[in-house]
Amino acid sequence: MEGILYVLLTGIPWRLLPPQFGPPSTLFDRFQQWSTAGVFERLWEQALLTYDEAVGIQWTWQAMDGALTKAPLGGEVTGPNPTDRAKSGGKRSLLTDGNGIPLAVVLAPANRHDIKLFEATLEARRILPPMVSQHLCLDKGYDSAEVRETSRAYLFTPHIRPIGEEPRRMDRNRKRRPRRWVVERTHAWMNRFRRLWARWERKVRNHAGFVALACALIVWRACGIWSR
Repeated sequence: MEGILYVLLTGIPWRLLPPQFGPPSTLFDRFQQWSTAGVFERLWEQALLTYDEAVGIQWTWQAMDGALTKAPLGGEVTGPNPTDRAKSGGKRSLLTDGNGIPLAVVLAPANRHDIKLFEATLEARRILPPMVSQHLCLDKGYDSAEVRETSRAYLFTPHIRPIGEEPRRMDRNRKRRPRRWVVERTHAWMNRFRRLWARWERKVRNHAGFVALACALIVWRACGIWSR
């Protein structure tokens, strides 16, 4: 596990792992076994349960957004990045609670529109909320009747604000709080794990394992259990 964490944090190729972690091929094989078995997703779920008990997940206000990542080696679930001269890339659709705690992630090709990932991201929530009022903050990329209808089907009140509109509303009402920025901050946290800043795994299952482990570490850090 220490060797896997080292790869996640530094982005170093497996073959260049320091010898104190053991044979790189053994570590990579074990990582693939755990990824296939869903070990890292279960760690994430356990971290969320621990956080919910110790701090409390902010279910009332949630936020969702997508982020594009490079994928120089291509592989499964990648596609042409429309913002990077059609180079190979991936997309990470992320749902967070009101404090930026990651609740769900869906991986997709870079050219997949956020609207097409909306329902899949809601379905991918690692734990489900209690019966409380839920508001979902989205940017203008989600502005569609389909998203509004799906939001209400999942018991959300959607708040879709074009870029620049929220600051103007804040000027008119200083009591209002900006809420969508937390998901953008969490994307930035995830990119600090150098293995996620660019995707080097050809198999999407391996990349998903790193993503789930990073989400677990973010939640544990919020609990005060882990620090980097």
